[in-house]
Amino acid sequence: MALFENRYRTHDVGLLLLRIGIGVMFTIHGYPKLTGGMETWTQIGGSMGLLGIKFAPAFWGFMAAAAEAIGGQLLAIGLFFRVACLLLLATMLVATFVHLHSGDGFSQYSHALESAILFLSLALIGPGKYSLDQMLFPAPRRLY
Repeated sequence: MALFENRYRTHDVGLLLLRIGIGVMFTIHGYPKLTGGMETWTQIGGSMGLLGIKFAPAFWGFMAAAAEAIGGQLLAIGLFFRVACLLLLATMLVATFVHLHSGDGFSQYSHALESAILFLSLALIGPGKYSLDQMLFPAPRRLY
C-alpha cells in the first residue's frame, strides 16, 4: 500500500516545509520580544538567574529574543541551520527549566520542551537539499 512505502525522495520537501513552517512561527513569536527593548530583554534574561547566571540579564534576554526571531528566519531559509537550531535548542531548554522551576504544569512547559526536542532533532538531521546551506556550502563529493 502506498501509505506505508518509504518515500525517501520526498524527505527534502518535507524538511523544507517543516523548516519554513517552524521558522515563520518562531520569527513571529520572537519578533515582539526582539523589538521590546531593554525592559523586555531584562525581564526575559532574568530567567538566567535560575541557572546561577545573574550578570547582564538584558544581554541574555536579547540573545533569547534574537534566537527566536532571527534564528527562526535562518531556520526557514536553511542558512547557518545547525547554529540556529542549537541556539533555539538552548533557548527552549532554558524556557522549559523556567516553567518547571515555577511549578507550572505540563500544559505550560510542553511547548518549550517539544520545541527543544524538535531543534535537537533538526540539528542532527540537517537542513536538507533545498536550503541555502546546501547551495553555499555543498558537501564534498565522496570518491568510492
